[in-house]
This record gives sequence, structure tokens and C-alpha cells, in this order.
Amino acid sequence: MTDLSLEVADVFRAYVPAYLEAFGDVTSAEQQRVLRDLMRCRTAALGGHVAECDQCGHRVIVYNSCRNRHCPKCQAAARAAWLAKQAEDLLDVEYFHVVFTLPDPLGPVAVQNRRAVYNTLFQAAAQTLSQVAADPRHLGAEIGFLTVLHTWGQTLRLHPHVHCVVPGGGLAPDGSRWVSCRPGFFLPVRILSRVFRGKFLALLQATYDRDKLRFHGQQQALAEPAVFRRWLDELRAVDWVVYAKPPFGGPEQVLKYLARYTHRVAIANQRLRKLEEGKVHFQWKDYAHGHAEKVMALGAVEFIRRFLLHVLPSGFVHIRHYGFLANRSREGKLSRCRRLLAARREGSTPAQGPSASLLPSPTSAPAAGLPSEQESRHRCPACGQGRLLVVEFCRPQAPDLAAEVEVETACRADTS
Repeated sequence: MTDLSLEVADVFRAYVPAYLEAFGDVTSAEQQRVLRDLMRCRTAALGGHVAECDQCGHRVIVYNSCRNRHCPKCQAAARAAWLAKQAEDLLDVEYFHVVFTLPDPLGPVAVQNRRAVYNTLFQAAAQTLSQVAADPRHLGAEIGFLTVLHTWGQTLRLHPHVHCVVPGGGLAPDGSRWVSCRPGFFLPVRILSRVFRGKFLALLQATYDRDKLRFHGQQQALAEPAVFRRWLDELRAVDWVVYAKPPFGGPEQVLKYLARYTHRVAIANQRLRKLEEGKVHFQWKDYAHGHAEKVMALGAVEFIRRFLLHVLPSGFVHIRHYGFLANRSREGKLSRCRRLLAARREGSTPAQGPSASLLPSPTSAPAAGLPSEQESRHRCPACGQGRLLVVEFCRPQAPDLAAEVEVETACRADTS
């Protein structure tokens, strides 16, 4: 398959048997579910319905989505609904983007302890931002921010990091005024990096002391307390990367960013170029060489293995809010922020977030460049005038995982 209709699911259907033969004994239940769901997504295995045009009588079969959060085809609707809620929380101030990244030696431990390590990453990043911002030498305020976990790099290797979206200011300690940061500058990254490193390692040591970490294979030696302490000392001796990107500007730019980043998966279908002679060819950006666009070829089994590295534990929350955006106090503190910002503008009305027109609608084309599911279902692809109306339902025909491997690409819904 060499055209741009290639999907991650196609690679799964063709090569999951070979992958399971090589790695089946170390494939978790969550990873098996991702394999199953993506292979079944928008195929007869999940059922669907037949729609008929009310003008020309043309019929199409529309198969159901798997709704798995790791599926490249199932993110547009979830993203649009989530963005609509976030718009209500945005303030009319400059926003900043800070990225906290774990060093490479933590990767193998993260693979074996996903929930513990990723929770620690969230906690360390949140505590670092809150502590440094509260310091009167820097901002001296309570900030609020949103964090998003990504675990991948451009070549699908493990690269755990959190993106933080932060308003450029916060509430004074007594809540009496809004404290703005300097235009174009939020917090010093060198200090953020050192505080982040200290907090993460302290939290990881505490997790280890509670016997919440497991080590297997080449990492098994870390189960010995003395070895673990030496390993932490080695991590403490290197610089950790905290990157502050240029500020977004106002809420409109924040929404555009969130639309791109919050509901991403390890690789989007449009980055795939071809599946040929057992290799998946996909596009990637080489950030070390000026963001150059390149094409990488990976063996299909290795491609699947790398994709599954980024499957999150069941129920794990990968988008979190902190500070005055934390769920328990968001409504009251956001109202105070808006009143204080309005007072600073000398009588102008408080910002209520961007208008609905700035939001991607659930019926607009998703960022991945695929046709909108809602639009495809309701507009006739044959005459372009009529509406597709449901005239018949198709029952799911879900086989077991082994049989699902046999599902062919032709079973996918063709609604274009």
C-alpha cells in the first residue's frame, strides 16, 4: 500500500500476528485493547447503519467508531467538545507555554511503571511552576495552568514530557489584585529546571520507598536500594530540560494550540506514506537539524511496538488543571481574576473567553485533514445536494482478536 489513505489500523491488520509472536508475552491488557479497537474501528465488526439520500437515493454504509483515545480517527469530536469547555476558562491576557521533559535514562523505568512515573511527572511539574511563581523574587502570585502529557517523540521513541499552558500572571497572595508577569517573559527556565529535577527525584524516591515501583529485565538491579540511590545521584548530576516557548498572545492563539496538542496520539494517519516490503514509511521532523522534514522506514513489527509504548494505563488522566484552574476552586477564582483584570482596564467589561466563533465546531474538518464525520454522514457524496437519512442498522460482527487480524482494509467505511 503506497497511497496516502494508509492508516495505522492497516499496519495493525497486516502485522499484528507477527507482532504478537514476538512480543505477545509482554503486551499488556490495555495495549491488547488498543490493537483490537483500532483494527475494528469503522468496520463491520462494530456495526453501523445504512444511510440513503433523500434526493437521489444513493446509499452508503457508515460503520461505528471505536472511540479509543489512542485511535487517530476518533479524536475530532472529543477535541471539539473539550475545547468548548476550555473557552469558558480563558482570560484576556498573554499566555505562556512551558515544557518539562524527563531525561532519557528514565525511559525504561517509565515503560515498566507508567502510572507511577507519569503521575510523578505531573506532580513535579505542577509543584515547580506553583512554587517558583509564588516566590516574590519572580512573580509572587498564585497561578493557574493546564498540563497535557505527551510520551512520544517524532520517531515514536519514548520521550515523556508535559506541555503547560499558563496565563501570564496570577492572583496576589491575599487575592486583592492581579499580578502580571513582564511582557514576553514568564519565569526563568534555569531555576525551573533545577527545581523540577529536585522535586521529581524526591517524589520518585518516595514512591520507591512505598514499594510502588517494579523493575524487570535489565532494570531489575534497581530493586536494590543502594543501586537505586546511585542511579538517582547520576540523574541529579545532569541538567534537565525545561523549555519556555515564546508566548501565545491572547486566548485565540491558545485555542489554536490546544486544538493541535490536547487530543493527539503518538502518530497521525496523515504522516504515514507507505507500507512496503514489511516496512512502514512515515514523515517526521528532525528538530536537531532545523525542523527538516524527513521520511523514516521502520519494520512493521517495530512500528507497532513503538506505537504501543505510548498506550496509557486504563483511566489515566492525561490532561490536568492546577492552581486557580483546579477543579475544586476554578469557578470562584476565575471570577475573581476577571473582576481584577476588568478593574485594571478601568471599567471595561471582564473577559469571558473567546467567542464561540473561534472554536472548531464538531462539524468542521478535524485538524488531521480528514473529512468531518458529521458532514460525511449528512451530505450525499453522489449528488451533493441531498441529506443522508438512516434507513437500516447493521449489527456488530465483532470476532475475537485473532479473527480481527483478518479484517481487511476494504471493510472500512467509505463515506467520501
